[in-house]
Amino acid sequence: MRLRRITVGALGSIALFLASAGAVTLSAGSAAANPCGFYETGSDAYYNHCTSDGSHIIIEIDDWGPNSEQCVAPGVTWIGSASGVDGAWYTGRTC
Repeated sequence: MRLRRITVGALGSIALFLASAGAVTLSAGSAAANPCGFYETGSDAYYNHCTSDGSHIIIEIDDWGPNSEQCVAPGVTWIGSASGVDGAWYTGRTC
């Protein structure tokens, strides 16, 4: 009986470990899908403002002409088509 309890406890611990490892992998995959700052997909350009303070910031967008500026909120903001945007970066100012 005691051996059965130990075996069940060990199996439960292994299952919990594997479940938590899967959760870590899943959250790391989400971060890789939406990295902080400028990133592109096959057709679109985005800026991900990663913050926990709720600040809104001004980014400069290199859009093949005179650069433009845009105020972005926390999270992911679509900034144009990938073919029309060459990059974007934080200007150091809030809005």
